[in-house]
Amino acid sequence: MPGATDAKPTKPLKNPCNLCQSVRAILKRPKTGQQLCKECFFHVFETEIHNTIVDNKLFNKGDRVAIGASGGKDSTVLAYVMKLLNDRYSYGLDLVLLSIDEGITGYRDDSLETVKRNRDQYQIPLLIVSYKDLYGWSMDDIVKEIGRKNNCTFCGVFRRQALDRGAIMLNVDHIVTGHNADDIAETVLMNILRGDLPRLQRCTSIITNDTSEDSSGIETSKILRSKPFKYTYEKEIVMYAYFKKLDYFSTECIYSPNAYRGHARVFLKDLEAVRRTAIVDIIHSGEALSASVQANESTKLPTMANCTRCGYISSNELCKACLLLEGLNKGLPQLGIGHTTKIRRMAEAANLASGLSSPASLSSSAASGAAEENIKVVTHIKDLGQLETMPSLDSV
Repeated sequence: MPGATDAKPTKPLKNPCNLCQSVRAILKRPKTGQQLCKECFFHVFETEIHNTIVDNKLFNKGDRVAIGASGGKDSTVLAYVMKLLNDRYSYGLDLVLLSIDEGITGYRDDSLETVKRNRDQYQIPLLIVSYKDLYGWSMDDIVKEIGRKNNCTFCGVFRRQALDRGAIMLNVDHIVTGHNADDIAETVLMNILRGDLPRLQRCTSIITNDTSEDSSGIETSKILRSKPFKYTYEKEIVMYAYFKKLDYFSTECIYSPNAYRGHARVFLKDLEAVRRTAIVDIIHSGEALSASVQANESTKLPTMANCTRCGYISSNELCKACLLLEGLNKGLPQLGIGHTTKIRRMAEAANLASGLSSPASLSSSAASGAAEENIKVVTHIKDLGQLETMPSLDSV
C-alpha cells in the first residue's frame, strides 16, 4: 500500500559457519575443510576427543590419571581438555600432572614454569621428575659427552622410563600423553623407512599396557598409556590453544633440529598440503600393516621381561636405558647405539686394560660416584622410595 513502511530485507550472512549457519565463519578446519565459527569449532574439537575416549574405553570411573605435561601446546591443551571433559561428562577421574625435567638449560627450565602456571590455572597437582635425580645425568651433560648426534635417542629412552617411574611415585593407573595425529603419522613413516614393521603395532595403538612381572612373579608396572589426541591434527590443537588463549610454551627443543623425525615431519607436511586427509590415511595404513605383521609370527616383537639391573621392562637382559647409561659412565656413549656388540667388546677390552669394574658391577659404582655428588641414582625400579630429594605434590 502507498505510504506503508516496507520492512528492509535481511542481508544474507557472508561466509556463514557450516554448522550453525547463524554466525560468520572465522576459520577453516585443516582436518575436514569445514568453515566454522569459533564456538562450533570448540564444540567439534572437544566432542571428537570425547568420542575417542568413549569409543576406545580409555578410562574407568575412579582411575587416577597422570597427564604428561611439558608446557607445550599439545600437553597444555590436553590438560585443559581432560579437566573440561572430566567435569562435563563426569568421567570420575583423579587427574594429576607429571613433568619430566631433562635438564636442558634455556628450554626445559622455561617450559616448566609454564607447567607450574598450568597447575595453578587448572588446579591440578603436579610432580616433576628429573633425569639428574633418576640417572645422574642431565641432557646438557649427555650432549657435552656425545655431541648433537643421537642425543634424541638418549632423551627418548630416558623420558619413557622416567614417565613410568614418575607414575609409580604418583600411584596412578593411567598415563595420557599429548601425541597427536601428526606425531603418530610421522612415527609410522619412520618405522616404515627403517624397515621396523613390528613396531607399528605399538605406535598405532591408542592404548598400550606396560604390565610386566619380574623373575619372582611380582608385577613391577601395570600402568596403561593412551593417546586421546590420536586422530587430532596438530594444526587444530594450535588453533584451539590460540582461540582459547591458553598459556603454553612454544619454543622448540634446542637439541632437536638434527633429529631424524624432522625429515619425516617435512615430508608429512608436503603430503598434507596436497591431500588434507594424508595424516589420518597414513595412520589407518599403519594400523592395517600392523594387523598384517601381527598375523605373521616371524615378525612379532620379542617377549618382554625385566632388566636384570634396574628391573624395568625390557626385551633383553639389560634395558636400553641401562645400556645407554653404561656407555655414558664408561666413556663409550655409542654403547647401545648401532653396532652394540662391537662397542661392548671394546668396552670389555678397555676394562681389562685399565682394571675398571665389570658391567655387572657398574650400577653400584655409578651409584657410589653419584653419592659423592649428593645425587641419588635409582638402581632398581623397586627402590624409588630412595629418592628423598624428589619434589612432592605439595612442594612443587
